[in-house]
Amino acid sequence: MTGASLSFQKFTLNGVDAQKFLQGQVTLHVERLEENQTRYTAICDLKGRIHFGLWLTKLNAESFEIVTTADQAEEFAKHIKKFGAFSKMKLEEVGAVFPTLTENTTTFATEATDISAWEIQAIQAGQAYIDQAIEHVFQPQELRLHQREGVHYDKGCYLGQEVIARLWFKAKPKAWLHAIQGTGTVPAQAEQLHAQVQVVNSAATENGYVALVVARPDALAELAITVLDLPEALNGDVARPA
Repeated sequence: MTGASLSFQKFTLNGVDAQKFLQGQVTLHVERLEENQTRYTAICDLKGRIHFGLWLTKLNAESFEIVTTADQAEEFAKHIKKFGAFSKMKLEEVGAVFPTLTENTTTFATEATDISAWEIQAIQAGQAYIDQAIEHVFQPQELRLHQREGVHYDKGCYLGQEVIARLWFKAKPKAWLHAIQGTGTVPAQAEQLHAQVQVVNSAATENGYVALVVARPDALAELAITVLDLPEALNGDVARPA
């Protein structure tokens, strides 16, 4: 999806069970999330792959704001209502919001912004996001989500937690997130640029495109692209420290 067609929907989740419910759904530790702080996190499937990507803001333990890409909004609402049917809380769709990247964190407001410009900035900052085109494709660790404080490995159960924890504690990813710059046609999301290079997000620039890819470093060396530096927080080894 490109900036021209990319849009976002905001929800509120309010009720005495809101925090407890989200703690059992998303990859980050909701109870430790500071109030009025936005973090990008995920709801995964049972295979440990990201189903929904969420920008989550905790107003207090009983009130949260959640933003998804518009193409995931309807499916997300159905998911929450299905799994939260017996929880004392209410999900409400607020409407369209627009992104701004500030110090490598995206926040949203009702005032219109240049989404195409945001998309380029987000890609350059390593801020991968999930939309309908790539749901159920990537694991949180591959997208460096733990380096963005979007997944915590010391919290209790949530959807896909067994697989995600096993990958963290007993394995090391063979491919992980990189930012690249290239010329020519903008590659599509999920497109394979190489057997070991898959596109996450991409955007057109004046001289070609920028993209976030999950790749093996040696495979990137075989492509006619430039690997861009990511912010310091996203430069480290994605594997668990030995």
